[in-house]
Amino acid sequence: MNLEDIAVGLDIGTTKVVAIVAQKSTGGRIKVLGVGQAPSTGVLRGVVTNIAQTSDAIVQAIQMAEGQAGVSISDLVVGIAGQHIRSIQHSDYITRNEPDEIIDQKDLHKLINNVHKLVMIPGEEIIHVLPQVYKVDAETGIKEPIGMFGSRLEASFHIVVGKINSISNIGSCVKRAGLKVSGLTLEPLASADACLSSDDKEAGVVLVDIGGGTTDVAIFKDGIIQHTAVIPFGGEIITEDIKNALLIIRKQAELLKVKFGSAWPGENKENEIVSIPGLRGQEPKEISLKDLSKIIYSRVLEIIDLIYLEIKNYGFEDRSKKLIAGIVLTGGGSQLKHIQQLVKYETGMDVRIGYPQERVEADQATQLSNPMYSTAVGLALRATELKEIEKEIRLEAERIAESSETLPEEDPIPQVTTPEDSKIDEVVEKAQVKEEFIFEEKDAKTSYFDRWASKFMNFLQGDDEDDR
Repeated sequence: MNLEDIAVGLDIGTTKVVAIVAQKSTGGRIKVLGVGQAPSTGVLRGVVTNIAQTSDAIVQAIQMAEGQAGVSISDLVVGIAGQHIRSIQHSDYITRNEPDEIIDQKDLHKLINNVHKLVMIPGEEIIHVLPQVYKVDAETGIKEPIGMFGSRLEASFHIVVGKINSISNIGSCVKRAGLKVSGLTLEPLASADACLSSDDKEAGVVLVDIGGGTTDVAIFKDGIIQHTAVIPFGGEIITEDIKNALLIIRKQAELLKVKFGSAWPGENKENEIVSIPGLRGQEPKEISLKDLSKIIYSRVLEIIDLIYLEIKNYGFEDRSKKLIAGIVLTGGGSQLKHIQQLVKYETGMDVRIGYPQERVEADQATQLSNPMYSTAVGLALRATELKEIEKEIRLEAERIAESSETLPEEDPIPQVTTPEDSKIDEVVEKAQVKEEFIFEEKDAKTSYFDRWASKFMNFLQGDDEDDR
């Protein structure tokens, strides 16, 4: 096993922490080497509220995954979500000094770098800058401007923004667990990688990831990310509603929801009763399944209304924005009985459940067939892509270094650049560009993890210096 090809995705959720150790496989799939999972008690609605508890959960999940994979983990790609996440649309442009030369990655890099300089609300930072469509001079609707000629390069961007403190807390948890962050990505984008095909994204689709603390929404059309949102409600609030309405403990409420819960009250009859044990010798308590479904229905309906509001904000009623592939539900909350039917009834859109096993090797699909693993699988996919980029850059640098060693030694000439120096500069430039870009387009062979990988490393290294 080549340890350089080993990649790890870490999903820090409200109810669970999941780590997946994987290697890149064929056909856009991954080979899963190990899976670790631990209960999460230090996260509320996707935001870390207890560093120590979250770090302990990360350690448990990583140790379990290491044991299955038989490898030692040092770095990983981590997901970010939470109610502090918001998105904005922005257009920007650059004027090229040499319009007679073709547009290349340096131009795209310069354009995206301009967007990263936008002034945010105090306490916020840009997480992702996602190009949507480009314009070169008077030509509009361009998805790939590289190779074209023009004096003005313009693009519309989908920008994802988050709270600096919330982002830093994730870094603190990972560092405390003895690990390094190699990449950071928005969780609904990772879930989309695991559950959606390029055809889905081209036709128009809404990815709805119903987690424990939040419900994440990502809308794709024409192969491009169009809209993202985080709704601060998930499966945990349904459990809380059951607990408070029926005056039972949380453990019992969760069990009732999972085993007997339904999002459609009409499914249950009045005489359907389930009995739960009383506390400390008290009499057993009888619960009406119809009453249980009414409690669940009320909260799920609220979540669906908020999802539908985000779809309306995108403007899907416009014929050019029709979402032909409908809604794809994933995450642990998508397993709630009859939720698929209720979403279809309330929105009038086609609805299906998204499973992540399509991106995992066939002989391992059963292990990760549950929608609750969609985000973790997507993060593992992105981690393997990042490893591929790092490997490609390293091999290119080694090749240039080897070719340089065969050249005869010459006296250094001041202010003269050799062809080999130019090649090395080209590799460095290539590395910088690749780290700055993320391609969400349907045919992209690689993706980048934005500027946050380096920002996290700076954050962690800064802490190390303080420790010394």
